[in-house]
Amino acid sequence: MPVTRPHLIASLLAGLAAFTLDRGHKFLQVSSDCVGAASTLCIEHLGFVTPATPFGWQGGEIVPVTPFFDYVLVWNTGVSYGLLGDLPVWALGAIAVVAILALGVWWSRTSDVLVRYGLMLAIGGAVSNALDRVLYGAVADFFHFHWQDWSFYIFNIADVAITLGVLLLLLDFVGIGRRKAA
Repeated sequence: MPVTRPHLIASLLAGLAAFTLDRGHKFLQVSSDCVGAASTLCIEHLGFVTPATPFGWQGGEIVPVTPFFDYVLVWNTGVSYGLLGDLPVWALGAIAVVAILALGVWWSRTSDVLVRYGLMLAIGGAVSNALDRVLYGAVADFFHFHWQDWSFYIFNIADVAITLGVLLLLLDFVGIGRRKAA
């Protein structure tokens, strides 16, 4: 199925929407005190506290929502699930830049609609998380799923976009969204 110009623009808008939603959420939630040199104080903040206000969090805030879900601010110094957290910020940034460029090249060369949307959602989320590393020195995560003392996922809106993007890539891989050969 050939990609028409509207699919190009629409996929770009999907990536921009993912980026904008995540940045807007973080702009409202994270304290401006956490930007730049002061970010180390925010990232090293330990312990959970009930926040006095819904805005300007620095890390460690927790609002229990259900027995299995909390709204929090946790700083992720690694990648997914904190992997590679011992690497310096510049190294994680370099990995992010290479990944974003590779996804961008793939996006520019594909003619599959689901692949275009999936890649652009992943790029939008990845760019926003990479910007977190530049601004804060770590990625701000907010949505915490757990069961009793077992924590199994803390994520943000950018992570949702990346996950949706990968899901679209998987759907394309199994043939959903493609025209059947005559």
